[in-house]
Amino acid sequence: MMPVSFSAWGEPTRYVNRAGRMTMRFFPYELQLRHAFNLARYQRTTTPDVQVEIEYEGVTGYGEASMPPYLGETVDSVVAFLSRLDLSRFSSPFAMEEIHEYMDSLSSGDRAAKAAVDIALHDLSGKLMGQPWHKIWGLDKEKCPCTSFTIGIDTEEVVRQKVDEASPYRVLKVKMGLDNDRETVEIIRSMTDVPICVDVNQGWTDRNQALEMCHWLAERNCLFVEQPMAVDRHDDTAWLRERSPLPLIADEALQRISDVRHIAEAYDGINIKLMKSTGMHEAYKMAVLARALDLKVMLGCMTETSCAVSAAAQLSPLADYADLDGNLLISNDRFSGMKIVDGKITLSDMPGIGVTPLQG
Repeated sequence: MMPVSFSAWGEPTRYVNRAGRMTMRFFPYELQLRHAFNLARYQRTTTPDVQVEIEYEGVTGYGEASMPPYLGETVDSVVAFLSRLDLSRFSSPFAMEEIHEYMDSLSSGDRAAKAAVDIALHDLSGKLMGQPWHKIWGLDKEKCPCTSFTIGIDTEEVVRQKVDEASPYRVLKVKMGLDNDRETVEIIRSMTDVPICVDVNQGWTDRNQALEMCHWLAERNCLFVEQPMAVDRHDDTAWLRERSPLPLIADEALQRISDVRHIAEAYDGINIKLMKSTGMHEAYKMAVLARALDLKVMLGCMTETSCAVSAAAQLSPLADYADLDGNLLISNDRFSGMKIVDGKITLSDMPGIGVTPLQG
């Protein structure tokens, strides 16, 4: 690996990993949030990110690793993992299964770093085939669901501002897990009657109170409850699932495909995120397995550029629900990609993951 600094232009250090016929470039890129991101357990205004490019035969594929704090990855850990990769082992980017096996042999974690490589490989291989991945998978883009737009935990003034900003969307996602959960929902309901879904981020601690909240939310046009209790409260979540009028969707409790069968014991569905699943390759397998187990499928994201969001959107015809608004929550997107039209995910026929870099 050879580092190359472009600091004269105020840009971060860029790294080049030349490996056989594939050349990988990557560099840190801090995502700037339009609003402070308030969850049940913490607040932040930025998200660390690493942008990845893999070039093969003059064609470039784009990927990224987004690292919210709870994932346990950092810019340094992602750069270190990417620096270790020896892609010269593989003759082309089409060796997807073998590349994933190789990455897993290097580390049992580093999921976001692996996702960055995976997304770039999918973009690259799709471009080489001249097809978008939803077509390669045989999916009908007309079956894409609407995406929700996230309303974070905040003051009444900011919540009202966010609801106004979300007027083009048909579903709102409400972050919960604090003492003012009902107040937040009532503010939203005073402004709009569009369906909501709620993400508790493990914030409810008492299963009886959680059940009471599920009934209260069901009366207010709520579609489902995401990760109501802590991941180690599996039995309590199963108890809640048996009694709740709303479906329960696993988020933090789900990482990779090996978790899916265990999740089926306590939840009604899974939220697949590329940064946890190590990318599109395993995310597709997770969606297929979830369907076989009669689980609902949701596609989610972190705060990301349109690169990773558009990659996840290629899977969206398989999903019941989608929360692919991470690119809309940042002010410094690097790409143009998947579009939301009248609240609905709209895929183009651009090859790969369907993105083009923005000039700037």
